[in-house]
Amino acid sequence: MWIAFFSGLTGFIILILLISLGVFGRLPSLTQLENPTILLASEVYADDGTAMGKFYEEKGNRTHIEYKDISPNVINALVSTEDERFYEHSGIDGKAVMRAVLRFGRDGGGSTLTQQLALNMFNGERSHNPFSRVIQKLKEWIISIELERHFTKQEILALYLNQVSFSDNVYGIRNASRTFFQKDPANLSVDEAAVLVGMVNNPTVFNPRSNPKSAVERRNTVISRMVSNHFLTEEEARGLKQKPIDMSHYRKLDENNGLAPYFRDVLRSELKKWCKEHIDPATGEPFNLFEDGLKIYTTINPRMQVYADEAVAEQMPILQQMLDAQPSIRSGEPWKEHANLLEMDMRNTDRWRNEEDMGLSEPAIRNSFYQAVKMKVFAWNAAHEKDTVMTPLDSIKYHRQMLQAGLMVMDPFTGAVKAWVGGIDFKNYKFDHININTKRQVGSTIKPFLYGLAIEDFNFTPQTECDAVQQYFPGYGYVPARANPKMSGTRPMADGLAHSINEVAAYLMKQFGPDGPKRFSDFLRQVGIPTTVPAYPSLALGTCDLSVYEMLWGYTIFPSNGISTQPFYMTRIEDKNGNVLARFIPTHKEVISQATAYIMARMMQGPVDYGTAAGLRQRLGVAEMGGKTGTTNDNSDFWFIGYTPQLLAGVWVGCDDRFVHLEDRRNDGGHVARPIWERFFQKALSDNTLGLDKQATFVKPDSLSRGVIYGYNKEKAAPPGAQGADEGNGDASAYDTVIKSPATLPVHP
Repeated sequence: MWIAFFSGLTGFIILILLISLGVFGRLPSLTQLENPTILLASEVYADDGTAMGKFYEEKGNRTHIEYKDISPNVINALVSTEDERFYEHSGIDGKAVMRAVLRFGRDGGGSTLTQQLALNMFNGERSHNPFSRVIQKLKEWIISIELERHFTKQEILALYLNQVSFSDNVYGIRNASRTFFQKDPANLSVDEAAVLVGMVNNPTVFNPRSNPKSAVERRNTVISRMVSNHFLTEEEARGLKQKPIDMSHYRKLDENNGLAPYFRDVLRSELKKWCKEHIDPATGEPFNLFEDGLKIYTTINPRMQVYADEAVAEQMPILQQMLDAQPSIRSGEPWKEHANLLEMDMRNTDRWRNEEDMGLSEPAIRNSFYQAVKMKVFAWNAAHEKDTVMTPLDSIKYHRQMLQAGLMVMDPFTGAVKAWVGGIDFKNYKFDHININTKRQVGSTIKPFLYGLAIEDFNFTPQTECDAVQQYFPGYGYVPARANPKMSGTRPMADGLAHSINEVAAYLMKQFGPDGPKRFSDFLRQVGIPTTVPAYPSLALGTCDLSVYEMLWGYTIFPSNGISTQPFYMTRIEDKNGNVLARFIPTHKEVISQATAYIMARMMQGPVDYGTAAGLRQRLGVAEMGGKTGTTNDNSDFWFIGYTPQLLAGVWVGCDDRFVHLEDRRNDGGHVARPIWERFFQKALSDNTLGLDKQATFVKPDSLSRGVIYGYNKEKAAPPGAQGADEGNGDASAYDTVIKSPATLPVHP
């Protein structure tokens, strides 16, 4: 017996020695123990510290939190349930081990909290092979003893709660607390703490969302154990056990919800690039956005973001109803010439790929797209989806025929982006319509730059008389391409801007000389627009494609005294410990004089007082503001960009496929995009916490002490250009045909 005993003891010691030497796999080093690696999600914060969302991959959805920020209710529930002698042992609980051996695990295993931490942090998943599990268990013992030597009990508890898995793929106590109860861990009540701790044993079975009955039973078990360990009285426990689990606050934060999802998606791409270019000094490797627990602080204002989302959601269903009612849409007319797009979409669906994997022939697969089935589709309701029956092919058309929108709000002086709405619903439509890479034809929103150049470099004034007739450009033809019989004579330049008269814009381009188009193209680059714009005469009418981001960048020169300020949306990046890794500041560049900027800011009040957005300023009740509408060929794009002395915002509306559009010629930027802009400003101006002053005015430079006459024509003018195919605001190709006999055509100097 003694030989067997000492042989077993010797073998056990040798096995422990071999494990310590790494024969069965390397153990964590002292450095690794003192700096344990836990995958941490990177968090995004708004300008007031509000959590906006996270970047993580599966088990990386954790947020680090210190022991002092965890409610004692959580600690007491955890120790009572998982390791009641936690404060007495040094990593291995001998009583628990003996109980597990003698009772063959029927009363629970012998693992302590420290061993569970060791398994999760360093050993990985439990092995199902008996011999491998023995080796793994011994490793846990060794690591647990080392953890107990190098960490306090409080630190071990915090580490455990930061990495443990809860239900619904939620990791860490902070995420679980916010997901299930919308609270920080410090504020959890006893029963809430018991619910969360109860999940640790089996997250799927004890999920209060999917298995409420089992979750209540498990919660009550945890409460009973808290009584056994003298953290609660029997009377307190009876009251807590009667309470239902309140799931009314459950909200899992993922990429489809949270504040500004389109913005966060754009931010993700930029941060991934930043991480590749910057080295983590602790590891010597590039930062990992999904694992390193970075903290990203942005310029987004939560209240403005909510108002922007609401403004889009209030206008877009009205516009969609108008589009859906059009006979051409109801008959499928737009798709008769674009069957290739539908074919491409069919082949890119999961349905096509799945049926292909099942071995179905192509004719059979194609036929399935014509068979009506039950499905969920996007809808303008509270859930943003509805159950319906339609063919898969019709569902493709349905989703492609949705009008989209983009709204960006920024401070024109600092460049801080305050709100970002990139589309109508991020869950169903991931494509962002704001960022610098998403370009659409801008129409008449380009004209303020043209007018600004005329004032700055060519000595025009708001009252300068301009010929309101077609202009002929050698080698290109007429701009606009079609004569407007309602236009003739001259108009003050301010009147041309207010009513968006294409003929006046063409006249200004003509006055810039033979190199006028190039001069204007260069000026657009000066104001901050990075896209190289082709130098065609039709550029005066906005035939180029630019992004909302770029247009607002350029518009900053008007309210901010001629200074071009690049929009920016990050202020700093910190590591998981709060050390600042990077700070971001805006770039400023003077482009036009203060006098020109002020004249333009005041002259752009014409559109919102008397012109294409008439009455807007009066409805908002602001002292001064500027704005400009824009509408492109066939009503494919609708724009409104406007500003007060404190805030700048731009709206774009249209379908991703330009051949799908609103056909009513009465629709323009002033009737389609402007209401979204107006609704946002109504909400923002009514919120006293935002500090927006309705009586704010633009700063008048001393050089204009004698004043400026703006010369508005307050009478109702002809509709602005670019309202449809007949108005001639097409792309540059519409004007690049060389007229063979220019001498036979009337020329307007």
